[in-house]
Amino acid sequence: MSSWRDTRSGWGWISILIHWLSAVAIVGLFVLGWWMTDLTYYDSWYNLAPWWHRSLGMLLFGLILVRVLWRVPQSTPILSGPRWERVSAHAAHVILYLLMLVVLISGYLIPTAQGQGISVFGWFEIPAIVYGLKNQETLAGLVHWYSALALMLLAGLHTLAALKHHFVDHNDTLTRMLMPGKTRKS
Repeated sequence: MSSWRDTRSGWGWISILIHWLSAVAIVGLFVLGWWMTDLTYYDSWYNLAPWWHRSLGMLLFGLILVRVLWRVPQSTPILSGPRWERVSAHAAHVILYLLMLVVLISGYLIPTAQGQGISVFGWFEIPAIVYGLKNQETLAGLVHWYSALALMLLAGLHTLAALKHHFVDHNDTLTRMLMPGKTRKS
């Protein structure tokens, strides 16, 4: 069996790569976003930090869309553990995906509020599709900030759950996200 596709026993290389790229990007964007809120007009990063944040955010948006499109036709590895744990894990993953989309869409709505597109590293521009709504920038900014906080909290719980599975339960939940096609332990 090819190790690039997901199977009922483990994740493939594509899902693993997208997962870890997304995780690093999400944490990095959160840290960058938090840091840049304290920048003053005279700081040399005042304009550059938001440019990086928007560009990376739009690339992450594309990656998340690829992730969702890739995930839909793939098999999902079978989860072990009690039913409540499997249901909780599934619900947490659905909420993680929804929060990622809310953060990214609201992030898009902030700089496009005046009708200007978002330049992605000067390579291409994402056009402003929705703009001019009353208080769009402010409301989108609030949604962006609080949904990003919620995403980070849930991602932290997700990490703790993976570590619990690995170190307390001694199962392969974590190793399946590190090595493709990892088979389940009996």
